[in-house]
Amino acid sequence: MLVIETQDLTKIYETGLKKGNITALNGLSIGIEAGEIFGLLGPNGAGKTTLVKILLNITKATSGSVMINGLDPSDPRSRARVGFLPENHRFPTHLTGKGLLMLAGRLHGMSDTEIKEKLSELLELVGMKRWADTMITKYSKGMAQRIGLAQALIADPDLILLDEPTDGVDPVGKAEIKTVLQKLRSRGKTILLNSHMLSEVEMIADRVAIMNKGKVIKVGSVDDFTKRAMRYEIEAEIGNERFTIPEEVGKLVTIKTNMMTVDLTHIDQLNTIIDQLRTKRIAIRSIQPTRISLEQSFIDTIEGTGGTSV
Repeated sequence: MLVIETQDLTKIYETGLKKGNITALNGLSIGIEAGEIFGLLGPNGAGKTTLVKILLNITKATSGSVMINGLDPSDPRSRARVGFLPENHRFPTHLTGKGLLMLAGRLHGMSDTEIKEKLSELLELVGMKRWADTMITKYSKGMAQRIGLAQALIADPDLILLDEPTDGVDPVGKAEIKTVLQKLRSRGKTILLNSHMLSEVEMIADRVAIMNKGKVIKVGSVDDFTKRAMRYEIEAEIGNERFTIPEEVGKLVTIKTNMMTVDLTHIDQLNTIIDQLRTKRIAIRSIQPTRISLEQSFIDTIEGTGGTSV
């Protein structure tokens, strides 16, 4: 079952300026399944925030279709079971952490009794029980993120949209939030995670999509990004010898006089590389497999489409 589904989704912002309009989303098609943590990655201006705004009916699509929980975003029922933590949120500073959760619960239509029944569990879950009665204005950035996550969970949503949830959180706090998200997934929750912390996404996401210039340019499991592109460092006496790799075999990433790095389409293609080196009578000293990080895979993908990873 797809909790989020878009087909040829396009969003054009009219600027009224000579430089023309801005295409934030350009024929975006994506599907997010129930019960998965889905990482949404992309450089600034890729269209990630615009997608979230359309899902929450904050802005309208120019064309294409989008469904959230089987409903059009214009239907308020589509958001009844959705929790949201925006980036750079601005919670009312005159409230305490507990007060914020009370407000969030009421906005979801919950009774005060229902909210109070969930407060202790939620505050414990995000590690904020100790500061529940502290004014938000006194919270650190990390504490504000934790209480923000709690408000996103107050109505026990089935779908949770998180925009940079670990921004400003210390390493211990990040590990705790990771544990919280894993617990939510084990309860069957669906999480859309928008984050620049690719190392964290790599550890927790089931699937990942890389966006650039309003399009999804690559989507798959974390293993698809980090393991299928087999990278090897080959120490050999290459010298000034010219060396190329057929496209069906893989890609030559770097080459020096005594070392080359290659990405292979399949591990069996390593034999092809070895045969090529032997044919050229190049002595091989060592072959070392390396695992591509999600961050490196992201950079390679973005640069391969003429984009920027900044």
